[in-house]
Amino acid sequence: MRFNDVEVDGRTCTFALKACTKLLDFESGREIIRNAADNGVVNNRFFGSSTISFLVKFGRIDEARIIFDKLLDRDVVCWNSMIGGYVQVSSFDMAFDMFFDMQACGMRPSPVTITGLIQACIGIGSLRHGKCIHGLSNGFGICDILVVTSLIDMYGKLGDIESASQLFNRMPARNLVSWNTMLSGYVQNGMVSEAFALFRELLLIGRGFDSGTMASLLQGCAQLSSLDNGKVLHGSVLRRGLQSNIIVTTALVDLYAKSGALNLASSVFYAMKEKNVISWTAMLMGLVQNGHTEEAFRIFSLMQEERVDANAVTFVSLIHACAYTGSLKKGRCIHAYLTRQGFALDEILTTSLIDMYGKCGKLESCTRVFEIGVISRDVVLYNSLITSYSIHGHGHLAVSLYRRMKEESITPNQSTFVSLLSACSHSGLVEDGLDLFHTMHREHGILPNTKHYACLVDLLSRAGQLEEAEAFIEQMPFEPDSAVFEALLSGCQMHKNINIGIKTADKLLSLDAMNPGIYVVLSNIYAEEGRWIEVDYVRDLMRKRGLRKTPGYSMIEVANMVHTFLAGDDSHPYWDEIYPMLEDLRKQIEDSGYVPDTRCVLRDVDEKMKVRLLWGHSERLAIAFGLISTPPGSLIRITKNLRVCRDCHTVTKYISNIVRREIIVRDVNRFHHFIDGKCSCGDYW
Repeated sequence: MRFNDVEVDGRTCTFALKACTKLLDFESGREIIRNAADNGVVNNRFFGSSTISFLVKFGRIDEARIIFDKLLDRDVVCWNSMIGGYVQVSSFDMAFDMFFDMQACGMRPSPVTITGLIQACIGIGSLRHGKCIHGLSNGFGICDILVVTSLIDMYGKLGDIESASQLFNRMPARNLVSWNTMLSGYVQNGMVSEAFALFRELLLIGRGFDSGTMASLLQGCAQLSSLDNGKVLHGSVLRRGLQSNIIVTTALVDLYAKSGALNLASSVFYAMKEKNVISWTAMLMGLVQNGHTEEAFRIFSLMQEERVDANAVTFVSLIHACAYTGSLKKGRCIHAYLTRQGFALDEILTTSLIDMYGKCGKLESCTRVFEIGVISRDVVLYNSLITSYSIHGHGHLAVSLYRRMKEESITPNQSTFVSLLSACSHSGLVEDGLDLFHTMHREHGILPNTKHYACLVDLLSRAGQLEEAEAFIEQMPFEPDSAVFEALLSGCQMHKNINIGIKTADKLLSLDAMNPGIYVVLSNIYAEEGRWIEVDYVRDLMRKRGLRKTPGYSMIEVANMVHTFLAGDDSHPYWDEIYPMLEDLRKQIEDSGYVPDTRCVLRDVDEKMKVRLLWGHSERLAIAFGLISTPPGSLIRITKNLRVCRDCHTVTKYISNIVRREIIVRDVNRFHHFIDGKCSCGDYW
């Protein structure tokens, strides 16, 4: 038209600009807008409306607002475009302000206006605002299927599932989108059985289902780790030919991964012809959750090769994997990658980094990330650092951080006090712990729950105040659960109080007879007293009930690879070098005055065998491997799944002094930093 000198008017430019919007061609759209300006049609109502829609589509809300403010004749489409644009860029307050201006101009809202405002209510998470918009739509008589479905979606996402259900049941006509929205609302609110009941109703009326239906139901199965139901749905997906839908297949990967069926998750994942970041992350998260951290990092490498940009959830999963394995090197690499890519460290990522550095033994890195990670700090961020201080036995630092929270007017929550009480327990701060326990309700109106009581019982029990711990349990305002008695039982083993230990074990077995840990601790209490008949009885009882003790293992990362050692494990490829190192260490520390504490061997064998068994403990194997595999003077980090025994604790102190290295051991309870023959726990753990 332009080449042939045909006049270009507002409608011509409008249709051309709409074509650019459909094609996502921003540069051509810009050219059309410039051409319209040259032809004097830029203020045409139809073209102005299309220009605003075009700019909004590409997130240029400020430029769209300039055009909007210059238009003298605005229709409802213009207003809706601006409201929708502000919602799109999460400027929800501006969306509401735009609506109020629209009302002031006497413009009647349309269903699109109302749905845009409903999305704004979801964005700010305000049920109160949502109910106001619901009332507004009724006042204007705008109750078409689009608006009602949007309202159902809003009520579901904001947790008012009852209002969503009432709206759905009153709908005179429903389409499949309405059914799927209600079904999704049930799943989002944990009402999976109600979702399946609605699905059966949908099938009975012969409406069929689509990918949206399947995706929601699969998410429900994933919540419950319901593998059997998931497999049935998978069959329906295949029969309906929905296996090419990326949302459905991603939901299948997520379901199988969360249910521990990694072979099925991998089968679906690698068969996907199209994958997005959510698909990759679902597979990666499943591997992390099931302890396959090396495979998770391999998936991340494949993501990078495929040029798929990871999102915050991907990185949180990888950071969690590093925390689980104590893999500091990988964790630092992820942190550096985030920094290089200019990734915004929000509260979730920052919290994950603090947790990772804490569990990898780098407390100074925790503090540094906390101080410079984000501008605003919330209670979750504070809790993560308090927890890190706790597991490292720095109770005084945890209590100081709590005081800083109060100075910054950040209100602590229940998790804060669980971490604080645990910190006091690991540091022997009995008075501080008791004061914090009473402060919870007195100053913050937080009623202690069973976790807080368990922490305080642990605090008293570790300090040897077993009678006081018993009396405290008797005064609890509700029935104590197994965690409370487990804390007391652990204290009985630590302080060799067999009488209270047996009573506590009896109570525990009445609550949780299938917990192997109870039998193990009771057996250990008897063993330390040399009561081998009772030991055999308890272990025989375990066997009859099909219970097995959790095998102890230790992990160490060397050359970017995690090595795992079991007790007495001689299968490692470097065993021929590990054994001589162990023997050399044994001789050196014996020359330094070490005497084996064979009471830690809870088996009825002779003294020579007890010493041999002690030197087969997994952390000693890991330390020996670390010494032969890392440069002299470098730090050694060990992660252990059980509590360090007294003799290993003593041995590691001797080794740290002889080899002049810092050795960090993270056991199931806390961290031990061994330097120059001393441990950070002060022998209190």
